[in-house]
This record gives sequence, C-alpha cells and structure tokens, in this order.
Amino acid sequence: MDLFRKESLASYMKTDSQMPKTMNAGDLMAMGIGAVIGSGIFILPGTVAANDAGPGVTFSFLAAAVVCGLAGMCYAEFSSAIPVAGSAYSYGNIIYGEFIGWIMGWALVLEYLLAVACVSTGWAAYFNSLLASCGVNIPKALSGPFNPAGGTYINLTAILSVLLITWLLSYGMHESVRVNNIAIAVKLLIIVAFIVIGIFFVKKANYHPFLPYGAHGAFKGATTVFFAFLGFDCISSSAAEVKHPQKNMPIGIIGTLLIATVLYMGVSLVLTGMVNYKHLDVANPVAFALQSVHQGWLASLLSIGALIGMATCMFTAIYASSRLIYSLSRDGLLPTSLHQLDKKSHTPKVALWAVAIVIAIMGGFVSLDSLTNLVNIGTLLAFTMVSFGIIPLRKRDDILNEGGFKVPLYPVLPLLSGFACLFMMSFLSKETWIGAGIWFAIGMVLYFGYGYRHSNINDSVIPQA
Repeated sequence: MDLFRKESLASYMKTDSQMPKTMNAGDLMAMGIGAVIGSGIFILPGTVAANDAGPGVTFSFLAAAVVCGLAGMCYAEFSSAIPVAGSAYSYGNIIYGEFIGWIMGWALVLEYLLAVACVSTGWAAYFNSLLASCGVNIPKALSGPFNPAGGTYINLTAILSVLLITWLLSYGMHESVRVNNIAIAVKLLIIVAFIVIGIFFVKKANYHPFLPYGAHGAFKGATTVFFAFLGFDCISSSAAEVKHPQKNMPIGIIGTLLIATVLYMGVSLVLTGMVNYKHLDVANPVAFALQSVHQGWLASLLSIGALIGMATCMFTAIYASSRLIYSLSRDGLLPTSLHQLDKKSHTPKVALWAVAIVIAIMGGFVSLDSLTNLVNIGTLLAFTMVSFGIIPLRKRDDILNEGGFKVPLYPVLPLLSGFACLFMMSFLSKETWIGAGIWFAIGMVLYFGYGYRHSNINDSVIPQA
C-alpha cells in the first residue's frame, strides 16, 4: 500500500484546463475581502479591546496580520507554482503524497462547510431582526435549528440564504463575480464611512492608557483576532479559473491581507477613540459607539453592511468548497460525478449543489454553537502544512515557477510561518481537539473504505525529490 504516491502537476493542469479563465487580480481581492471581512469587523475590535487589549487592540490586529501574512506568502508561492483547483489539497497531493493531501483536503472540507453553515445562521439572525424592525416576524418554528423543546424546527432563512447564493454561483464565475464585486464595494463604503465619520468623535483621553493590560494583553488579543483574517486561503481554490495566475494569484492573496489589515486597524483605532474600551464589551460595539455619539443612521446602515459582509463570506466559501470537492472527485477519492463540468458554464455544478445541500441542512437543522472552533483547527492545519511545504516545493525540479512569486528569506519565513500556526493551534480547547479527532477518524474511514481503492493517481511519472 503506497500512501504517499504523488500526482503530477501536468495531469492536474490538463484536467483543469477545461475550466474558463475569467478572473483577474481585482476579482481575487474582492473574493478574498469578501471572505475575510464579515460581521466580525463590527464586533471583534470592541470585545477584544474590553477584555484583553484596551486601545492596544490595534496592535493585536497588526500582530495577527503578520502571522497570517507569513502563511499568505506561502499560499501565494504555491498558487503561483501550482495554479490548479483544490488549494491546499492539490498542493499536498503533489508535494507530500496522496494520504497527506487527503488529510489536508479533509481539513479544508471541515473549514469550508462549517464556516458557511455558521455564517448562514448569523445572517439569518440579522435578517430576521431587520424584518422584525419593519413589523414582519418569522414564525418561531421556522427561525432556529431542530429543537422541538425550544419551539424551533428549521432555520428557513439560513437555508434560503445558502440556496440563493448557490443559485447565483451556478450561473458561472463571470456573472457571479460581477455581483459579488458590487456587494464588496458597498460593504467597503460602509466601513470607510464609519472610519471617516468616527474620526470626528475621537477623544484623545480614551487612548490612555493605550495598553492597560500590558503587552501580554495585546498578544493575547492577537490570538483571538487572528481568526478574523481566516478565509484568504479560499482564493487559492480559484487558480484554475484565473488569467495569468503567476501574476494575479499573489496579488490577490497578499492584497487581500493588506487591505483587511488596514481596515481592521482603522476600525479598532477609531472605535476605541470614540468610546472608552471598558464600555465596549457589548454584542455590537460599533453600533453602540455610533449611538453614543448620536449617529444612529450610520448604526442602522452597519446592519446592512453586516448582512452584505456575511453574504460575501458565504459566496466565497461555497465557491471554494465546491472546487475542493471537484478536486477530490477529480482524483477518484470521491464519486466521479462530482467533478463533471456543466456543458454551458464549464463549472462543477454537481459539486456546487452537493455542497449547498449539505451546508443548508447543517445551517437549517443543526445547532453549530459548539462546533465553530473546528473551523479554526481545520484552517490552521492546512496553513501549517502549506508553510512547511515550501521547502520540498523548492526542491522539485519538475515544478517551475519562473517569474512567479517566491517567499523571501527562504527557508526562514516558511519555517517561521509553520511554527507560528502550530503556536496558534496550542491555544485551542481540548473539546476542539476531540471534535477534530472524530472528524479525521471519519475521514480515515472514507479514505481507506473508498478513496484509496478508487484513486486514479499515477505516481510513476513523478521523480521522488
């Protein structure tokens, strides 16, 4: 049994060549910003300031951005050198071998499916609240997960949100990206409006002391806000559908992180200047700050921004998860019907709708509160393996990255990135590790029960570098 047989880049490139290349660097950054900047930008700066870092939460976001930036550079090099669908799964298959690739892919399945399901329930809560403010009330039975004792049976709004976004994606990436870009522009305008208007209500006294909990508090805050940056890795799933991936993929990934960092730090700095950090441990601190300075109209606008933000998060993650399932099926590790391309749009519609149905069921019927941390462990595992994978990637003579992005200060930065991700994983709870153990046990059953026997990987052409 050869668990470490490797697929060739040429084989992936040939299969993925059927997918139309329609996206540019701007489209990638829009997707990335859509995934990274959701409703959390209106919540995390306030709660972390109140509990961990004070006004120094600005430094917390900067420290977290540095760690994510290291992983982002590793993703940028991989997506430049290996411009195929599947993100970290495909990288793992080519660099580490099939078994490790499956582990990385299964970790990403966990990240994407849970992330979208969780966001769909958050979107539903915001939307139902907005309807209620207009006098329209969703029946209680249709407003939550299956819990007969609590009077809820299905979260209808969450299901409809997933299906609506999937319907948009089913029309093909060219049309879908256009709508997503407009939504991203509106969301960014709302965030920038808060920063610009909020500056006029900043009181210097609120910045003293700037680090009330010391440097330790700022770094503790960084481990919390680190997860606000997750999602940029979804960009790498689109490599097979990008024009000039060697140029555009690195711009999309690194550009996303730079813009997200500026916006997170800007919101944090203005927010803690408007209101003393001690008062920001509330459900929606940005809206609270605006209400305190009598700018309720912008607070209402932020609710719309949060809805748009969560919708774009779902858009990117559903897209990425469908391309991941397509890639697993492409290699025979899942049923082959999942990698069939639609004749009109040349996109994997079967994989797209299969993913949507699973997510809709999870978001509509299952309480996900205790499972959200599993998103983090799946992401960090993929980050770790991609970071360390730069070293064997550079040693492969059959993978050329001429003119593409390369991580500077090799091998120091890739190693530093990998160990930083492991450090972040050490902060996860025991319950999260147990949940992850169960998820990967299920993955092992699938791999050895189906995937290994049906795999079509041919490792005979790969030099074992």
